[in-house]
Amino acid sequence: MMMLLNLFLPELVLIFMALVFFFLSFTRPSAGALQLIAIIFAGIALFACWLTYRNSGTLFAGVYQVDGFSQTFKGLIAFGLILIIWMGSGLRGISRAVRPEYFMFLALSCLGLLLMCSAVELLTIILSIELSSYALYILIPMRQHPGRRAPLEAGIKYILFGAVATGITLYGMSYLFGLAHSTYLAEIMKVLPNLLVHQPIAVIGLVMLLCGLFYKLALFPMHFWMPDIYVGAAHETTCFVATLPKIGAAALLIRLISLAGGDSVHLVWVLSIMAVLSMTLGNLSALGQDDIKRLLAYSSIAHAGYIIVGILSMNELGLVSATYYVYGYMLMNVACFYVIYNLSPEGRNICFSDLKGLYKRSPLMAAILTCGSIGLAGIPPMIGFTGKFLIFIAVLQEKYYWLMGFAVVNVCVSAFYYLRLVRAAYSSIEQETPEIRLDVYTFLLGLLIIVSIIAGGIFPQNFIHLTKIAIGSILYLSR
Repeated sequence: MMMLLNLFLPELVLIFMALVFFFLSFTRPSAGALQLIAIIFAGIALFACWLTYRNSGTLFAGVYQVDGFSQTFKGLIAFGLILIIWMGSGLRGISRAVRPEYFMFLALSCLGLLLMCSAVELLTIILSIELSSYALYILIPMRQHPGRRAPLEAGIKYILFGAVATGITLYGMSYLFGLAHSTYLAEIMKVLPNLLVHQPIAVIGLVMLLCGLFYKLALFPMHFWMPDIYVGAAHETTCFVATLPKIGAAALLIRLISLAGGDSVHLVWVLSIMAVLSMTLGNLSALGQDDIKRLLAYSSIAHAGYIIVGILSMNELGLVSATYYVYGYMLMNVACFYVIYNLSPEGRNICFSDLKGLYKRSPLMAAILTCGSIGLAGIPPMIGFTGKFLIFIAVLQEKYYWLMGFAVVNVCVSAFYYLRLVRAAYSSIEQETPEIRLDVYTFLLGLLIIVSIIAGGIFPQNFIHLTKIAIGSILYLSR
């Protein structure tokens, strides 16, 4: 029992959180009370991740590995959950009748992501992915929308694409099981590096297995669902979909790639092509968008490519930089959705025209949008610049010059539409517009976001040091 508490404490907190909101669904408390309870539980989960950071061991017959690597990513997910709940003050975009259930399924989806960070067995991996996905299937249609068509359409599309991704993943798992005669990653990876070099079917099986993670990352070719889900879901839900599933998918992807090793030329080429197509398609598609959420959706597809570029180096710096980049991406996306949420109190989607004169209506929101946008564009001194810089150094170490060339060109292309957001926020408007008033808690969150993005870019040492320790543990185990 003590071992379960030492190793499974963050997950237990989220399970208890889901149970509490299940019982609260019978009482219908206010949105403020629900938000406060959710933030308290998310804070406890973050504290539990810190408390168990140095603990290590296995649970459930060895299918669940707890170590510094898994706890680092669980801490990022818990921290992101706090920011998203805090940002969505009042749950204005969620139907009043289902607000307790909304937090219940939010906790369950986060629980699935935490399980992904520690899963080291094929069936455990697929169960954790499905737990996270099934909760999102229910969360997306919960948007309070006049026509109700867009949220329902988004939910149906997410289910259909999720079913396809699950089927492909299971098919890939069957290949790997047939080759290695085991569902445990440690046993599979003992024989997989040699198979990847000599048997192309092993590459096919591994790539098909990774399709479930590509679906979470919205990496080409598993990206088609992203724009419609962004536009159809509530702002709070979209912010969650845009950030936290990427952290869980990156954790599992790093663990798999580190165990597979970097000797497979076939695997490197397949993932490289996917990364290049994802970056290029995402950035080019974002250029012509007017809806801000749809623009961020295509931007998300491009950033999935950058994450893969870091992981592809398969060295310590590359994996550390990919982790750091995922963390920075979360902060910068929360910044953008903070502005979207508070600029549209009735929950409608916003366009570039809605951003005009924002610097007069709310200087803080204009500053937050600027930090998030130029950070995503990779302009110093924001955290996005430091993340891209570290990724490019890792790629240069492996002499993937052509891959870095594509990445740099795509960064230049993305700067156009990100700076377009800044220009819109600071452009003048002829008619008088009302001032946007923020309560003290929302104002403090805005300041925290700005400080985190700038300080994370200028002073990345502490985070990188902790990540190096975490990444070093799985690299040691893979040798």
